[in-house]
Order: sequence, then C-alpha cells, then structure tokens
Amino acid sequence: MADELFTLAAATTGTPASAPFGRVLTAMVTPLKDDGGLDLDGTAALAEHLIENGCDGLVVSGTTGESPTTTDTEKEAILRTVLDVAKGRAKVVAGVGTYDTHHSIDLARAAEKTGAHGLLVVTPYYNKPPQEGLRRHFTAVADATDLPVMLYDIPGRSGVAIATDTLLKLAEHERIVAVKDAKGDLFASSEVMARTNLAYYSGEDALNLALLTHGAVGVVSVVGHVAARQYSQMTRAVDSGDLARALRLHRQLIPAVRAIMTRTQGAIMAKAAAQTLGIISSRQMRSPLIPATDEQVAELRDDLSQAGVL
Repeated sequence: MADELFTLAAATTGTPASAPFGRVLTAMVTPLKDDGGLDLDGTAALAEHLIENGCDGLVVSGTTGESPTTTDTEKEAILRTVLDVAKGRAKVVAGVGTYDTHHSIDLARAAEKTGAHGLLVVTPYYNKPPQEGLRRHFTAVADATDLPVMLYDIPGRSGVAIATDTLLKLAEHERIVAVKDAKGDLFASSEVMARTNLAYYSGEDALNLALLTHGAVGVVSVVGHVAARQYSQMTRAVDSGDLARALRLHRQLIPAVRAIMTRTQGAIMAKAAAQTLGIISSRQMRSPLIPATDEQVAELRDDLSQAGVL
C-alpha cells in the first residue's frame, strides 16, 4: 500500500517514485584527531553507525564535512574510507562543488575514479555568478564524469539561489538527477518538482517534514548524526499517508534540531553530538571553525535527552 501511495504521489506531483541516492542521507562530519589530522578510524566508525541506524546514503566532504579546509588528497582518503565501510549497503555521494569550475571538475573526476556513487555540487559561493554562469558551471561538472549529480541549492551560504528557470534547464541534463534543497522556498521547490523529474532532498532539517509532504523523496540531514532512525521512520510514515505519526516524529526532534542547527555552526554541534554519543573521540575542528564549548555540550546533552536520542 505504501508503494502504491508513493507511486500515486509521484504521478500527481512530478516527483520520481525512486530516490537515486537513497532516502535518508546524513551529511557526515569529518572526524579529526586532537592535533587536527584526519581520524579515518573515526570516519569508518561514524559511517558504520549511520548505516546501522537507518542511513541508506552518506554524503562526504560537504560543508558539514569541513570541505573548505580539507585537501584534495584528504578528500580522497575520506571517500575511500566510507566506501570501504558502505560496501553496497548505502550510496556514497562525494561533495565536489567549489567556487572554481575547473577545480570542481578535477574533484568530480577524482571522486569517480575512487568509486563514488554520485556527486554533490553546491552553488559556487562568494563570487555570486549570474544564472547563466550557474547553468554552465553545473553542466560542465555533470559533463565531466558518468556519475549522477545532486545540485545543492543553499543561497544562505552561497549568496545566490538557483532560479526556477535555471533548474528547469538543468533538469534536461541526463546526469543531473536531484536537488539538495536548502532554499527555504517551498513554493519554488514545489514548482520545480511539479515540472521536472528531479528528485528533491530536504537539505534543511527544520523543513524535512514540510518538504517530504510537498513531494521530496528524502533528506540530506545534519541532525541525522543522532536521528537517522527517526528520519527513516518519518519518510516511511509520509509514504504510507500517516501524517499524524510523521508530525509526532517531527515534533519529537525539535530539541535536537534546535541544538545542532541553531546554537552555532551546524558542523560544530554535529561533531559534538557524535562525540557525546561515543561514536568519535574528539570534537576538534579546523580553523576558522572552533570546537563546541563545554557549556554548549551541556546544553546539547539536555536537548538530545529531550528529543529521546541520547
């Protein structure tokens, strides 16, 4: 019955009945040692924990993974480590977007060679390209490999949104198949879903339920570090039409979303949460980000307890 309802939703909204990268993805933090070096054992442990708790997709080297401060060689090592853990149990998507098209292409090709299942390409940040520049950038990266591409629309960080008309044009590319949506414009997202076959993923934890009910196929979550199981339950509840259960899960997780996404930068608190749960050993960050303070961690513990995830 759930599959029939999901297929019906696809037919009426234009959203595909399948999710090319899985349903519940976590945008992984990059565990570091206290000296700031990569903790690949911690990376492997985190990937295993997330898969065991309901993630069928993992994103590495996104903003939450501190991609601006990891080298290309480190990105390859992180990706290889997570692929070794996933072993077909979860799709592994590599963040390759930068504000330089040529560098993004190099990262995309390296990710393909390493074995990534897909690419996450964020809107070029800081230099604020015009819409035609965005179209050419995304097209060039999609043309560079045979991997499926998820666009990442996050104007709050990039300084420019991907306009609806631009998304409609990009949807014509055979390898541009999905959008991680952190635009915060449900109407614009609904229009693109209605007019294309792009698979939409909520990229903003506060709006996960809202976007799922508008036709998104899944989530790319930061709060998923502690709530992947609940988000998996939420997606199934929406599939089956049990919106009352989905709403209960959404409300249960409000303290966790508040704790990780509103008190300071999300990667800082997601890493602190992973340490609090005993998954990784350190909450070390790379400058200019800084580790969560003891006071912030104390508040985090209280909020995670309220949300029933600690």
